[in-house]
Amino acid sequence: MVNTLTPNELLHITRGEILQQGPLSSINYISTDSRKIIHGDQTLFVALKGFKVDGHDYIADAYTKGVRIFVVQHEDTDTHIPNSTVIRVKSTTEALQDLATWNRLQYEGIVVGITGSNGKTILKEWLGQILANHFDITKSPKSYNSQTGVPLSVFGIERHHKAAIIEAGISQPDEMAKLQAIIQPNIGIMTNIGTAHAEGFSDQKEKLNEKLRLFKDAQLIIYRKDHEAIHQSLQNLYPADKLVAWSEQPGGDYTLSIKKEKEGSKITLIKSDLGLYTFHSRFTDEASLENLRHTIVASLVLGLSEPQIQQSIQELDTVEMRLTLKSGIHQCLIIDDTYNNDLAGLDIALEFMNSQRPKKRKILILSDLLQAGDKGSVYSHVNALIRHYQLDMLIAVGTDIHRLKSAPPCEVYFYRDTAHFLEDFPGLSFQDDLILVKGARVFQFERIVDALQERIHGTVLEINLNALRKNFTFYKSLLKPTTKTMIMVKAFAYGGGATEIAHHLEQLNANYLAVAYTDEGVSLRNEKITLPVMVLNPVQDSFGNLIKHRLEPVVYSLSFFRQLGEYCRSNNNAISVHLDLDTGMHRLGFGEEDLEELRSLTHRYPELRIASLYTHLAGADDAAHETYSMRQLSLFQSMCSSIQSFLGYRPLMHALNSAGIVRYPEFQMDMVRLGIGLYGVEVNGLHENALQPVSVLKTTISQIKLLKKGETVGYSRKGTMNHDGKIATIAIGYADGYDRRFSNGIGKVIIHGQKAPVIGNICMDMTMIDVTGMDVHEGDEVIIYGAGLSLKEQAAAIGTIPYELLTNISSRVKRVYYLD
Repeated sequence: MVNTLTPNELLHITRGEILQQGPLSSINYISTDSRKIIHGDQTLFVALKGFKVDGHDYIADAYTKGVRIFVVQHEDTDTHIPNSTVIRVKSTTEALQDLATWNRLQYEGIVVGITGSNGKTILKEWLGQILANHFDITKSPKSYNSQTGVPLSVFGIERHHKAAIIEAGISQPDEMAKLQAIIQPNIGIMTNIGTAHAEGFSDQKEKLNEKLRLFKDAQLIIYRKDHEAIHQSLQNLYPADKLVAWSEQPGGDYTLSIKKEKEGSKITLIKSDLGLYTFHSRFTDEASLENLRHTIVASLVLGLSEPQIQQSIQELDTVEMRLTLKSGIHQCLIIDDTYNNDLAGLDIALEFMNSQRPKKRKILILSDLLQAGDKGSVYSHVNALIRHYQLDMLIAVGTDIHRLKSAPPCEVYFYRDTAHFLEDFPGLSFQDDLILVKGARVFQFERIVDALQERIHGTVLEINLNALRKNFTFYKSLLKPTTKTMIMVKAFAYGGGATEIAHHLEQLNANYLAVAYTDEGVSLRNEKITLPVMVLNPVQDSFGNLIKHRLEPVVYSLSFFRQLGEYCRSNNNAISVHLDLDTGMHRLGFGEEDLEELRSLTHRYPELRIASLYTHLAGADDAAHETYSMRQLSLFQSMCSSIQSFLGYRPLMHALNSAGIVRYPEFQMDMVRLGIGLYGVEVNGLHENALQPVSVLKTTISQIKLLKKGETVGYSRKGTMNHDGKIATIAIGYADGYDRRFSNGIGKVIIHGQKAPVIGNICMDMTMIDVTGMDVHEGDEVIIYGAGLSLKEQAAAIGTIPYELLTNISSRVKRVYYLD
């Protein structure tokens, strides 16, 4: 909710012109997403023109939600919107930013601006948790730190908030100046500088200086003095009286030294006046300890006492900065969002819930919204959200949330606390439901998730749906707007789980899916996936299912064409098919010599409608094969021309896979086939920094053993300790897909950012690793593939390709999906 804004003020702020004058009413909400409009008669709709979505296409939808005032960008926007005011601006993105700047200027409280390469969101959440125990605050929802995310965050600042915490992220030069004008932080925090988003800058120094522009008008800037590059740049840019430095070593405004203990860490604080205080935390990893010390210093600067901070530190946990989709009991799907609870986060979580595949019911388990300002207004808005997202059931936990008692238009159950809900849990019937669990940390809703969640093997494959979206967007940026995308979700979507990924691809407006076998396509249809699906390896026994489930088979030979044609004719059916043309892969497909008979078959069996013609490039991932690839592409175009001449219509044409999209964009034709690239592997090695790994395979330490030099480890005594030390047994083996070729030191895993080698032979269900000299404990998380251990690096170590590692991950390894 923004400060009330009149249309005249809107016109002045955005520097726009009125295209159409309608009734004038005050504005209390600003929306860029027609799906999220609740109070339409009080809402301004800003039609952003984005890479994937053009907001001008959703003006009519916003109108049906009651909106009567619009800011548009297009010259040709239809202004004949009944009883509406339409304002045209040069850039709707800039207009949105100008409106956010105006809203910020109405606020007289403290604004904390956070930037850096890593840790921004976790620091924002931890600082927010600590401050919220003492006064009313607001903060950026999730990772809303972009050119549009920051304005939307600032719109959440209201007069009753005592402080606002806003994070800012950039990826290109000159972006921070725009964010600085919007945020205008009183207090700045610089977390660190790393390699993230480096591709837009000439060097690390340019990126650092761009980030530091956020603090141009800040009164105080908090940073870690041990980061030498940050320290030097800040000293060069800003006067000393603005800088608040902390360090592990004496010489900063605050000295915060660490001593790791068995059950956590002790942080000793020495202030410049030699005041001394000791904090205790359960965290031992370096990233968490750096974020925690930033949080401590920021809390002190904002006026909290050391005992107040220590009390709050006890409540901090490893914050899951993401919405996580998990398999639940009785075919339910669980959305786990249990780390905090506020209106902005609830709206985001409900939107995520609304985009999931349909289940029998939509159920929200919600706690009190703590430190939320005026309770009546807050719970009135919760009611509006429940109505807007058409929930079937609300389970409300807490004492304040009883204010909802008479209003929610759904089935409602109230519980005083989590314990009372769990007492009733066995009697509640959850079956094939979509359940969002959203609660403040004090309510310990992780206990509810634990009760609802399907029992899982200790090894999980986490799939980052945001990374999937970013990779998809990268490849789309290489294509013409008219080029269609076919996404390969065969082999369980390269190990990631076909159903959830296919559903997400529907949300991203992919045009086609491709699977290997008919039963994979049937499974997608049973899960309500509606996109066209191409089946690469159909067999005669599957003809009935192909037609029943509207699947489109590949036809690769004359005999298969006849078989399918006869089946369709005898059953009075028609079907769309895709013709595989062999131009040099020499695997499956029609050759040039088959085209004359293919002409005859297409005339004989009109029941087979040719949806596309395609070929496979044998060497698109290697420049050494460019001559061969070009010969294939030339032959493909020639064969397509021949086929089109006797078909009498023009099917889609496609030849490029992930590697080909990068190497031969001029041959994108009507459609491309995106496979391994979507999952974060750029096999050409030309744009690796532009992609993000989609999946992380992780497990836990089951046991730690101390061994003497010369002792042996594992089957056949293949592992030998060449020093006194310790090993850890982790809960993954070759039955989970951890290739046995990683045995005996070839494989590495990561624990707390450090690499540990495999020792001995990998077993069916377990692996031993050498953790000598490392501070690790039973139950610690272990990364098998992920940040710091790329799939390409791991595959190269055992002489294979990333495809094999991904597709070999066993089905007993549970897939967990999240949106960070």
